[in-house]
Amino acid sequence: MIRTCPNCSAKNRLPLTRMLDGPSCGKCKQPLPPPALPVPIESGFDFRTMVRDSPVPVLVDFWAPWCGPCKAMAPEFERLAGELSGRVLLAKVNTDALPQLGSEFQIRSIPTIILFKDGVEDNRITGAASASSIKQRLGLTQTDT
Repeated sequence: MIRTCPNCSAKNRLPLTRMLDGPSCGKCKQPLPPPALPVPIESGFDFRTMVRDSPVPVLVDFWAPWCGPCKAMAPEFERLAGELSGRVLLAKVNTDALPQLGSEFQIRSIPTIILFKDGVEDNRITGAASASSIKQRLGLTQTDT
């Protein structure tokens, strides 16, 4: 994953497993903030590594580019990424590009949002929802995460 340093604008390549463990910029050595946008998952390996190794819960949006409700919910999911930055890692899995993950997690309807804690599925929501509804339905309150 490429992260841009807010201090010097240098682009930093980080493995998914290092995004939340206090990485610093390779150029100016300043700390890089946690991601404030959902991380696009590009392979099953990336997905498994992120879910298994993340020090915080991982919230995954299983979606497809042709899905109207997925498009409608995308800004809400981005808003949620900003609100939960540093406490929960948000990711997006395009089920058309990675159908094996959709099959593995029995995604029958999209969007489906799954919360993973300690590498295992903890909860899920099917259908479009607002950021506040997602937080409430999955129990992502400030004290829980």
